Amino acid sequence: MLVDPVNKFFGSVDSRQIDETKEIPPQVLDHMKELGLFGLQIPEELEGLGLSNTGYARVCEEITDGSLAVTVMAHQSIGLKGILLNGNEQQKAKYLPKLATGEHIAAFALTEPSSGSDAGSIKTRATLSEDGKHFILNGGKIWISNGGWADVMTVFAQTEVDGKDKVTAFIVERAFGGVTSGPPEDKLGIRGSNTCQVFFDNCKVPIENVLGGGPDMKTGGAAGVGQGFKVAMNILNNGRFGLGACAGASLRRVLGAAAEHANSRKQFGAPLANFGLIQKKFGVMALDAYAIESMAFMTTGMIDRGDPSCEIEAAMCKVYGSEVAFTGINECIQVMGGTGFMKEWPFERLMRDCRILSIFEGTNEILRMLIALSGIRTAGERLSAVGKLLQNPLSDPSSAAKEISDRLQRKFSPAPLEGVHSSLRGPAELLQKRTADFGDAVEYLLRKHGKKIVDEQMQLERIADSAIMLFAMTATISRASSSLTAGIESAEHEKKLTTLYCDLTSRKIQTLLGDVKTAVKHDEQLREIAAEVLRAEKYIPSHATGIDC
Repeated sequence: MLVDPVNKFFGSVDSRQIDETKEIPPQVLDHMKELGLFGLQIPEELEGLGLSNTGYARVCEEITDGSLAVTVMAHQSIGLKGILLNGNEQQKAKYLPKLATGEHIAAFALTEPSSGSDAGSIKTRATLSEDGKHFILNGGKIWISNGGWADVMTVFAQTEVDGKDKVTAFIVERAFGGVTSGPPEDKLGIRGSNTCQVFFDNCKVPIENVLGGGPDMKTGGAAGVGQGFKVAMNILNNGRFGLGACAGASLRRVLGAAAEHANSRKQFGAPLANFGLIQKKFGVMALDAYAIESMAFMTTGMIDRGDPSCEIEAAMCKVYGSEVAFTGINECIQVMGGTGFMKEWPFERLMRDCRILSIFEGTNEILRMLIALSGIRTAGERLSAVGKLLQNPLSDPSSAAKEISDRLQRKFSPAPLEGVHSSLRGPAELLQKRTADFGDAVEYLLRKHGKKIVDEQMQLERIADSAIMLFAMTATISRASSSLTAGIESAEHEKKLTTLYCDLTSRKIQTLLGDVKTAVKHDEQLREIAAEVLRAEKYIPSHATGIDC
C-alpha cells in the first residue's frame, strides 16, 4: 500500500526549511514523482496509479507538509482534473501520461482581479482566428497555484457564442508561447508552494484543446466552446472532498502532538491532562476529528460507488473540515502555551498553512449558499416535473418542504433505522427527529420568502450549517455502526464519540432551526449596523476615554 512509503517519506521532510526559504527542494519533488504522487488518479494505462477517490484521499492525508500538499492537489484535484473528467480520448492520451509522472506540472487558472467566486465575470478573452483553427488568448490570472512552473494549465476565458460572451475551458501549454508568470507571491502560509500571476499575450491555442461539450461533456473542440462554466464547476465540485480529508488528518496529527505535551507538562503539581478545561479541548477535538474523517470517507465511498450527485457532500466536507481544523490547531497552541507560539514547534506554521482552506476552491460563504439552496432547488426541479414548484413555490409549500425533507431522509439519514447497530438507536432517532425539523424549517422559509429565499443569506447559513451537521451525524452513526458490527478494536470508543457527538450536534441544530423563526429581528439589526459601518468605512463610536485622534 502506498500509504506507508508516503508516510515514511514525509516524516523526513524538513517543513520548517520549506516554510522559511519559501522553496521546495528539487530532490523532494523528485522523490514525490518517484512515489507516483503526481498521478494518483490517472489510469494505469496512462502511466498513473489509478487510485479510487477513497485511495486518493487516504494517500493525500499522509502529505503532512502544507506546501507540498497544495502542490500535489493543485496539480491533481484541479489542475489536470478537467482533462480527466471532461477530456476526450485524444486529449487524455496526449497530456495525462507526462502529468502522471510529474514530467509536466498542471495548474488551474480561473481567478482574476475582478472575479473570484463569480466565475462568469472573468475578463480574459479568447478570440477565434480567421482560419478557425486557433483561439487567440489574452488576459491575466492571479493567485494561481503552481502557476510559475506549470507546463499545462486549464484556463478559462470569455468567448463569443451567438453574439454573447460565454466562458470556455482550454488546455494551454506554456510551450504554445505568449505565456508568462509573475514572481511568487509572499504568503501568510503554504509559503513553499508556488502562487503567482499568469499572463497570456496572443497565446495561440488549437481549437482541439477546448474542453467539454457534447452529450457527455467530453467531446472537446468546437463542441466545448461556451461550456467552460460547467467544466469549472465539475472540477471544483469533484475535488473538494480531498481538502476535507486533509484538514481532518491535520487535526488528528496536532491532537496527538498536543496530547503528548499535556501528559508530560506539569502545573500545580499535576499534568495538564488532569485539568477539566484541557480535557474539554481534547474531547471536542476528538469529536470533530472523528466527524470530518467519517464525512470525508463516506463521501469518497459514495463517489466510488457511482453516486452521480455528491458535490454537496464534498462541499460539506470542505467547509466543516477547514473550520474544525483551524479551530483545533488554535486550541492545540493554547494547550502548548508559550511553546506553541515558538517557531521551533510546528503549530504556528500549521495554523498559517491551514488558514487558506476556508478560501481555497470556493469560499466557505459561497459553499454555504450552495449547500443551503441545493436541497430547495433539487426539490423544486423534481416537483416542477409534475407542475408543482419553483414557478410558484408558494403554491404548495407543504409539498415542497415534504419533498426536501424526504430527500434529506434518503440522502443523509441511515435509513432504514433497523440497519443501525442496536447500541446506536438513540443517536439514529435524534438524526431522524432533526431531519424532520429541518424540513419544517425549509417549509417555513419557502412559505415566507418564496423565490426571494436566495436573498436571505443569514437564514440560508442556518440551513447550511444544519445540513452539514445532519450529514456529520449520519456519517458518524454509519461508521460507528459498521465498527461495532465488525467488532474492531476501537468500536466502543467510536460508540462514545458518536453518541456524544450526535447529542451535542442535535442541540446545535435545534438552536439553529429555532433561530430561523426567532432571530429575524437580530438579522435586521446586524444589517443596519453593518450598513452604517460600511458607509463610514470605520469604527463609528467615539473612543471610550473621550480622546479621539
